[in-house]
Amino acid sequence: MRGALAGALVLAAFGTAAADLPETVPVPAGSFIAGSDAAEREAAYRLDEAAYGHSVTRRQGWYDGERDRRTLSLPGFRIARTPVTNAQYAAFIAETGRSAPDVDTGTWKGYGLIHPYARTRRHAWQGGHPPEGRAQHPVVLVSHEDARAYTAWLSARTGRVWRLPTALEWEKAARGADGRRFPWGDEFAPGRLNSHDGGPFDTLPVGQFPDGASPFGLLDAAGQVFEWTATGARPGRFLVKGGSWDDSGCGVCRPAARHSRPAGLKHILVGFRPVLEGLDPVSGP
Repeated sequence: MRGALAGALVLAAFGTAAADLPETVPVPAGSFIAGSDAAEREAAYRLDEAAYGHSVTRRQGWYDGERDRRTLSLPGFRIARTPVTNAQYAAFIAETGRSAPDVDTGTWKGYGLIHPYARTRRHAWQGGHPPEGRAQHPVVLVSHEDARAYTAWLSARTGRVWRLPTALEWEKAARGADGRRFPWGDEFAPGRLNSHDGGPFDTLPVGQFPDGASPFGLLDAAGQVFEWTATGARPGRFLVKGGSWDDSGCGVCRPAARHSRPAGLKHILVGFRPVLEGLDPVSGP
């Protein structure tokens, strides 16, 4: 409780209410089942094949490099219940003067992505403000460093340590301790997430799928947006977790899936959620 009291004093000094911070859920210390086995990977490939009508993810071995299924243990932590929203990120932009989420035409074309530049415009900020009607959508068009800068700002604001989750922390929070394939269980259920299987092919306000919650209460852990983690992949790349509104079949939406992106990428499919170290919540004044 000493950490919570110290955090409350810092919040009071900054004039920040707890309601302005990401809501967090506790993930207690202990063991959990991480990774996947051959049966889970095969099921993921079959989901993709049924959704897309081809075997590209299988031919490219998307899931072959996943961590082998095993029991691991982690210390306790808290993690944001939902991805960081545009409204939450706006407070950070207003106070720090950091560049608002956006990307120019040349940079976007240089990424070599399939999405046309015009599609980024609905997610881009104007004049330092989020797109109209999207305050509660997850923030996107943020690089790995942007996400890290936001967590550093939260740390300074609260007197507590906020950071990006490791891939294993994210995985435990998203699937619970029992090794389920999706946050809600072993069977894919299009009605429990925002994916291209049943969604609008766009982000949605966070928290719209309570039936898709993980055992620890995480929302939007499958679909909606990929989320940056602190875990590196190849040089200059970091693992992103969760899948997105663009994915169908959603083998990649499983918590065990391992997908990476360049650290400097600002993508309409990638956001983040922070971890708060320790199990005490941040208290307001």
